Amino acid sequence: MNLKVLLPFRIFAEKTGVSRIVAETRDGSFGLLPHRLDCVAALAPGILTYETTSDGEVFVAVDEGVLVKTGQDVLVSVRRALGGADLGQLREAVEREFLTLDEHEQSVRSVLAKMEGHLIRRMASFHND
Repeated sequence: MNLKVLLPFRIFAEKTGVSRIVAETRDGSFGLLPHRLDCVAALAPGILTYETTSDGEVFVAVDEGVLVKTGQDVLVSVRRALGGADLGQLREAVEREFLTLDEHEQSVRSVLAKMEGHLIRRMASFHND
C-alpha cells in the first residue's frame, strides 16, 4: 500500500510498500491490509502504526482526523502528528498534547455553546408566539 499522512500545511510522511496499518477510532482500533475493501474512518487522537519491509514497525502519534483507503492508496489527514521510536513517549504525547484542550479553545467552545443556547431559546420563543 501507499501511505500518505497529511497535515494542514504539509505532508508529514509518504511511504510506499506498506504491508499493514493500524489506526484508532472512537470505537476502537482497526487494521488495514493491502487487499481490504475501500473505506473511510474518522480517527481519534492516538497511535497510528504502519509496517514496511525497510523501516519495520513505525509509530506515529496523530490528532483527530480522517483516514481514506482507495485501492492501494491510504490517505490520513490529521491536525497534528508526532513521530518517534518510543511507544510510551508517543502515548504520553497524545495524552498531553492532543487530548487536552488549551485554555483558549475551551473558552471559545464555552462562548459558542452559550450562543447556541441563546439562539435555540429565541427560536423556541418565536415558535410559541
